[in-house]
Amino acid sequence: MKLYRMEEANLRLNQDAEQFAAWAESVYDKQIEQTAKQITRTAKERPVILISGPSGSAKTSTALRLEQLLDNWGLETHTISMDNYFKGNAEEGTPVDEDGNLDLESPQRLDITLLNQHLYQIARCEPVEIPSFDFSAQRRIESATPLHRRPGELVILEGIHALNPDVTGKSADFSTGIYVSVRTRVMDSSGALLHPEKIRLLRRLLRDSLYRGQSFLNTITRLKSVSRGENLYIMPHKHRAQLSIDTFLPYELAVYRDELLIGLEELGRSRLAQYGVTDVLDFLRQSSAFPKEAVPPHSILREFIGEAGL
Repeated sequence: MKLYRMEEANLRLNQDAEQFAAWAESVYDKQIEQTAKQITRTAKERPVILISGPSGSAKTSTALRLEQLLDNWGLETHTISMDNYFKGNAEEGTPVDEDGNLDLESPQRLDITLLNQHLYQIARCEPVEIPSFDFSAQRRIESATPLHRRPGELVILEGIHALNPDVTGKSADFSTGIYVSVRTRVMDSSGALLHPEKIRLLRRLLRDSLYRGQSFLNTITRLKSVSRGENLYIMPHKHRAQLSIDTFLPYELAVYRDELLIGLEELGRSRLAQYGVTDVLDFLRQSSAFPKEAVPPHSILREFIGEAGL
């Protein structure tokens, strides 16, 4: 696990913020390039790429960046999201946790039979119809997207359960696994640490508000359930990945600072303490700010803060 000091981030932001951001992006870009090179070495035998990682890890953006680079190298690549295979909350057999609440992190939320069928069809270059899921309504949509992998092409499947053999079956025989997450902790001047789980929470607060109609409080309330799901369903399978990518960008707290502080301070420290997340407020207060508008259009941070101009 890497460690990055808040003092260093603030110093570099105050000296030359744009240069610091460009450097941070270049470190991530290098990981993407190295990973893509590894994929090309086994592309013929392993045409399917499985990308897993906990919520807020930038799996979607990472998958798309890999797709773009592989396309540029002449390897036609398609990306699909495992989220499209979710079953609606009202469907029979929807899993519940020990408290009787919907277990939104369970792999049983997926239409595993259909997903497995599609993976094997994709590996055999047979056409499939990718389903759709509406997160706001928490139900399937009656529409599908056709996908037909040709010989020599690649398909990336990204989702939190992509490395779970109970979900993706024996796809390990024809796939490469990649584990994507925040693998860096931030330390402030007092020695306090901000865990990767909390950095991913900051990302989800913005993303879920922007794209999924969730309030900050709703996202924070679900942290316990999300963490439980990660420990039960994701972490036990990360060793199955052949490759890994750390998606932490040292300037990202500065990007989130102003927007998140408004909402978190409205909730109040006592409310945040109930959920054990006062540390995110403390670290944001200590961070310098970086304007959202200056984040590069291609940055993975756009997955959480929205496209340029929004």
